[in-house]
Amino acid sequence: MIYFNCDYNEGAHEKIMQQLLLTNMEQTAGYGCDEYCSRAKQLILEECKAPYAEVHFLTGGTQTNATVIAAALRPHMGVLAADGAHINVHETGAVEAGGHKVLTLKAKEGKISAKQVGNACLAHINDEAHEHMVRPGMVYISQPTELGTLYSLKELTELAEACNKYHLLLYADGARLGYGLASPENDVTLADMARLCDVFYIGGTKVGALFGEAVVITNDTLKEDFRYIIKQQGAMLAKGRLLGIQFQTLFKDGLYMEISRHAIALAEKIRAALRDKKIPFYVENSTNQIFPILSDKVLDILGKDYVLEYQARIDDTHSAVRICTSWATGEEAVEKLCHDLTDLL
Repeated sequence: MIYFNCDYNEGAHEKIMQQLLLTNMEQTAGYGCDEYCSRAKQLILEECKAPYAEVHFLTGGTQTNATVIAAALRPHMGVLAADGAHINVHETGAVEAGGHKVLTLKAKEGKISAKQVGNACLAHINDEAHEHMVRPGMVYISQPTELGTLYSLKELTELAEACNKYHLLLYADGARLGYGLASPENDVTLADMARLCDVFYIGGTKVGALFGEAVVITNDTLKEDFRYIIKQQGAMLAKGRLLGIQFQTLFKDGLYMEISRHAIALAEKIRAALRDKKIPFYVENSTNQIFPILSDKVLDILGKDYVLEYQARIDDTHSAVRICTSWATGEEAVEKLCHDLTDLL
């Protein structure tokens, strides 16, 4: 079987594995207080053009989201997010288990708008019973979104302005940030993310690392005691240098963007094959997630050789599925999929 269902089926990029093996028997300080983490942090801050920021390495995406939100919000506050947001759908209520409600907004192609944020805040402020209700304290977005769409620089700027106006923190989940940055339609840089977001993270798990995410904090109010909260949330790795080595390797000599561009180039090949056959998409995007609408007959045949992820039922005979490429996707696998799609469609 060839797996196209997600972008974290494989282990890690060979350069990371080489560095992990090379440094395996070294003795270093624990919990991220080692020279590898220090160097990785410096490389990330240089890319973000944000020397004033802090970088922390956490073990995974759910732990990162739960930790950041726990650190950012007071007990009576909740987080505004798209109805399809990862924290609302695919994290088993981790945010709510931490005592903070996810306040959902109806998304359009995976995104929420500054206007929606403003309306939600005004609705809360103008409600006479607002003190009996969860107060919005943060906006959560994903870049790219769960549907592979991107916030433009204009949209991100407007969200940041709305957050400033209503005294909210802006947090961006960057589990697939590399694939967003590498998209041909993207106009947002890491420096823009650092400038406009109070906190965001750079995903490693889905973009070349064995595991781990790099949290970048630009808002001074979030920096205090953040390591205490990482530990409390179970997201602090004793052998923290394993994270530092991985991110140092990813951000040395442009590897992070190189492997992200690889995924995008192969995704574009699959899109082109689908478009040649006039196949509609559940949502249009330009990142590594592709959402074609295919007949059940075609999906049954493809299911003999490929693992795809079901997305949504469209009608009695068609479903939308997700096809993912990644840093590790092979040219041969993509060529075979394109060939089979061409024959079937």
